[in-house]
Amino acid sequence: MENIPIRHLKNIGVLTEQRLTRLGILTVQDLLFHLPMRYQDRTRLFPIGHLKIGQEVLIEGTVNSCEIKNGKRRILTVILQDFSGMIALKWFHFNPSQHYQIGEKLRCFGEIKNGLNCLEVFHPETRRIESNTPLENTLTPIYPTTEGLFQPQLRKLIHQALQFEIPDLLPKELTNGLPSLLESLQIVHSPNPEEKVEELLNGQHPAQQRLALEELLAHHLSLRLSRQNSQHYQAPILIKNSRNIQQFIKTLPFQLTNAQQRVYQEILNDVTKPSPMQRLIQGDVGSGKTIVAALAAFHAIESGLQVAIMSPLELLAEQHFKNFNNWFEKLGVQTTKLIGSLTKKNKEQTLLKIANGEAQIIIGTHALFQESVVFKKLGLIIIDEQHRFGVQQRLALKEKGTFENNHPHQLIMTATPIPRTLALTLYADLDVSIIDELPPGRTLIKTVAIPISKRSEIIERVAQICSTGRQAYWVCPLIEESEQFDIQAAQVTFEQLHHDLPNLKIGLAHGKLKSKDKDQVMKLFQKGEINVLVATTVIEVGVDVPNASLMIIDNAERLGLSQLHQLRGRVGRGTIESFCVLLYQPPLSNLAKSRLTILRESQDGFLIAQRDLELRGPGEVLGTRQTGIVKLKVADWQQHHDLIGNIPPIAEKLLQTQPDLVPQLIRRWVFQSPFSEVY
Repeated sequence: MENIPIRHLKNIGVLTEQRLTRLGILTVQDLLFHLPMRYQDRTRLFPIGHLKIGQEVLIEGTVNSCEIKNGKRRILTVILQDFSGMIALKWFHFNPSQHYQIGEKLRCFGEIKNGLNCLEVFHPETRRIESNTPLENTLTPIYPTTEGLFQPQLRKLIHQALQFEIPDLLPKELTNGLPSLLESLQIVHSPNPEEKVEELLNGQHPAQQRLALEELLAHHLSLRLSRQNSQHYQAPILIKNSRNIQQFIKTLPFQLTNAQQRVYQEILNDVTKPSPMQRLIQGDVGSGKTIVAALAAFHAIESGLQVAIMSPLELLAEQHFKNFNNWFEKLGVQTTKLIGSLTKKNKEQTLLKIANGEAQIIIGTHALFQESVVFKKLGLIIIDEQHRFGVQQRLALKEKGTFENNHPHQLIMTATPIPRTLALTLYADLDVSIIDELPPGRTLIKTVAIPISKRSEIIERVAQICSTGRQAYWVCPLIEESEQFDIQAAQVTFEQLHHDLPNLKIGLAHGKLKSKDKDQVMKLFQKGEINVLVATTVIEVGVDVPNASLMIIDNAERLGLSQLHQLRGRVGRGTIESFCVLLYQPPLSNLAKSRLTILRESQDGFLIAQRDLELRGPGEVLGTRQTGIVKLKVADWQQHHDLIGNIPPIAEKLLQTQPDLVPQLIRRWVFQSPFSEVY
């Protein structure tokens, strides 16, 4: 079915095929896995006299009148009557076929609204019927669609697709008692009224879970095979030890923690083998991931190779450049940066140094994988905050590093702790290392939750903190005022603090600012020229400002637990006593209370991530805008998180018992060769 083009179905012309293509539907199989986003109940009639405003229902009656009223807009109005009452059907857009005769019987579906003289339905779906016309016997699915492609047309096409045989690729003993694939597709596309509609709407119906299980399994298997395949590639073997490396470690102004030493050894074990390292370092904010990455970089430099370090933001790239330059300049290692804001002349000079090998450590943003960048001998790629990059971006950089049939080693870092069960599924192609220990001297951040009614007291506290030479963050969830939510927006807070704290310099940073302007504000804050930085959550991943000792988070109850923890990590980055104030709008829901309590009681990012997973599912842990997370067609990281822990053991059993099914599963869901590269 994966090879049967959609045009092989009946009633598909060129235009319909183009519209289906816009939805990503190219084959009959694609059509089967194009699932409804909601359902309508057209299996029962509602008496007109018993209708309520806001209901979406099926009604039936006799045409009492039909007329076109001319005004600012022409409106076709039909009065429909049954034994219990009357209702007005109205159309702003209509055609001659809709001139209904008095006495005709109509069946209509639509949303009930309040009108001047009676209830109304605008643009209802309507058809003429006879007295004995049967009702629908299944719920009516509503699909994601595109302009020119209507619901009835989609339903007919999917009904055709359901007539094809689709092989069930999962042995029954691995599906945990869930329905078969064909049964699941039939239920999801044409559910009987007896099916639990709430389960269907929440994605929790066994039929949906069966489809989600197969898709999650396919993605997991594709990553495992990608990892297995990468072991066949050749990679440069890095020098394990040298006098320079030992000297470098001795010159560090701090001692490595036990966790840092453990992860460093895990990296060494990888890079001294002839196959490419693919390792993810998870570490809480401030756990010291960067110095471990620097040690890995030194081994590559000592081996005569180049190192590329990719960051999602120019500001982070600048920060890495400053740190690496401080560590390596005295050792004669040339560190350079490649970012979008370089002048044309500087960029040309940098590209030349990269190509001839003069630049040994190259730090940059997306600019690193532009076509004009040519490395001489790239031996190690370090990717910071990996979830901010898409798979294709990481692939592009890796391809640039291939030289003399060697593939570069890859070290990927994230400050977003991910629970083990989730990591095993999401990162099946990577070895995972965890830095679960903070360096000595890092101060614990005192966290308090305070109602928003005490806002004026917090502003006074800001003035006190800044009068001692310290700095503060004030984070707001939105940029501008919202009528929907009672949230103090960043722009309003900026203006208020400007008024209430005239002796302080207040800065504003948010996602709508141009990158150049945002970076400028952040640099001024980093230099201490701004006392208080008002920002949206763009600072969740940001630069180190050790002088910042106060973090205020407005409407904290509206943010996720992991996000709150990341924001809190912007302070407490030195030895200064630091504070985090969670301003909330009472009354708090039970979920919000739990989140704020957990945050007050713990600063362990991994514990917080696990609790977040329990409270809200992976969508909260991973964030909703992370480009590096696999986009799923049917499964949902949040709705189906209960399945995730089952995926690795099911994958293991399938690989052991029926490995021939694995490539077929991957082709069905991942739409790429099972042996294609993922990172």
